[in-house]
Amino acid sequence: MAPASAGVLAAAGLTAVVTELCDRFAALVRRLGAEGDVGPLAAELVAAWSEPSRRYHDPAHLRDCLNELDRAPAERDTRDLVEAALWFHDAVHDVSRSDNEQRSAAWARSALMSLGTPPAVADEVARLVLVTRHDRPSADPAGQLIADVDLSVLGRAPGAFDAYDRAIRAEYALVPDEEYRAGRHRILSQFLDRSPLYLTPYFRGHYEASARANLTRALARLRERA
Repeated sequence: MAPASAGVLAAAGLTAVVTELCDRFAALVRRLGAEGDVGPLAAELVAAWSEPSRRYHDPAHLRDCLNELDRAPAERDTRDLVEAALWFHDAVHDVSRSDNEQRSAAWARSALMSLGTPPAVADEVARLVLVTRHDRPSADPAGQLIADVDLSVLGRAPGAFDAYDRAIRAEYALVPDEEYRAGRHRILSQFLDRSPLYLTPYFRGHYEASARANLTRALARLRERA
């Protein structure tokens, strides 16, 4: 029998990833009280995350967030709510708009309600999606956890951080350089000015020092290019 081609293997691998993600989401939403058919929503979410224009906010980012959540200490109920919010937090991502989190939160609430999850659960998931705007530090454990998971990429090894930084620029390729540099400098400076950046002891211990080093280096790069 001839060996499978690289393309066939890649397609098989992608199919396995999609199946894994859909199965994980279905099990999660059932734990949250869903009673309807979860399959169509799971497929719709994976499709949204897989839009061709995405270079960072894609299924790899979703899986990375889920992996970070799996490693972090948290109560089961909190973990499930945060995981549901992670599934939706970048589900709507249009680089030309500034209301992506609001639209993602609205989708989360309506979709979960349509599947029979309790209104309080749908409301809390929507609230946690809005936390990923990172406009102000959250005071509750679930909000702190989702914020830290989403920002964990800032504290990765320098090579991984630089790859993330390049992917963000590619995602915003239509934004002119000067405008992009100014906006990126403002966002990264706001993160660096936070003390601490990570709100939970687990993420602070793992990523605080390296995130500050990465942010300092990225800001210096932006200034040099200006």
